[in-house]
Amino acid sequence: MTRSQEESRGRTAEAARLAERLAQGDRRAIARGISHVEDGTPVGRALLDRIYTLTGRGHRVGITGPPGSGKSTLVDHLSRRLRERGLRVGVLAIDPTSPFSGGALLGDRIRMRAATQDEGLFVRSMASRGSLGGVAAATYEASEVLEAAGFDWILIETVGVGQSELEVVELADTTVLLLVPESGDAVQVMKAGIMEAADIFVVNKYDREGGDRRSQDIETSLEISGWNRGGAWRPPVLPAVASRGEGIVELLEQIDGHFAHLTRDDDSLGRARKDKIERRLRALLRRALLDRATRGARIDERLEEALDRIAAREISPYRWVETVLADWMPSGEE
Repeated sequence: MTRSQEESRGRTAEAARLAERLAQGDRRAIARGISHVEDGTPVGRALLDRIYTLTGRGHRVGITGPPGSGKSTLVDHLSRRLRERGLRVGVLAIDPTSPFSGGALLGDRIRMRAATQDEGLFVRSMASRGSLGGVAAATYEASEVLEAAGFDWILIETVGVGQSELEVVELADTTVLLLVPESGDAVQVMKAGIMEAADIFVVNKYDREGGDRRSQDIETSLEISGWNRGGAWRPPVLPAVASRGEGIVELLEQIDGHFAHLTRDDDSLGRARKDKIERRLRALLRRALLDRATRGARIDERLEEALDRIAAREISPYRWVETVLADWMPSGEE
């Protein structure tokens, strides 16, 4: 047996052990499994393949909104309410990437320390790793690990809101958008197009001045933008004061209502998930092709060789890229 065959067998065996422990809800296996998929290791890929039949049963809820809108506090209260129902909850909190370590800047959410004492609640911070929308590339895979471990709800909290924050819509069954009364984010949200993507709007910190005005702004925007996207679901606009736990029950009722809407007789959820799977397959294929091309063209090695020449203006980066592509791509396939 060659060394590569031995390594492949070892990876397969480790993935099998992790999958077995995941099915038993082993927290260390969950953490290790997420680390593998987040880092894109061969063990992680083998694990995802092995556990895929155990996925698709969780309810993914994306929580997005501008920085300071209270997303983390809201997620904390939602988690507690869901645990009171006896449901197992996984939280994936997408944090800004540390410029030094490359890891999640805020760590595993100190304010949610109770998670370490509750076997039915698992909290994991993931680094955005430069993802423009603040959603880590491996977040969906991490949610599959949680599903395989038996978690019923997966709450995905993003970094902030912006033009590319629509990424969360590709991950979630239900998308909740938080806004606050005093900010000017309503106009920015309309520009970003997320008005058409959010399923539920929450005006958090509603007790501050302008809460009712912000709610009316959203209602007006919904009417102008044509909220009915071919279905019967009309995104509600809810008041909340998450710091006091106010509005959480009503929000959960609306999330339940949206999920019921998706799972009605005409299988809207199934169709929506298939559409997202198709887009995800294309993204995975692009990533795999890019990785293979990078290895095949010896990108890292050639980049190191070219840096000094490019910095000295001896060759342009544009010419270098064209040269690399010409060397890698077979003749006539450009």
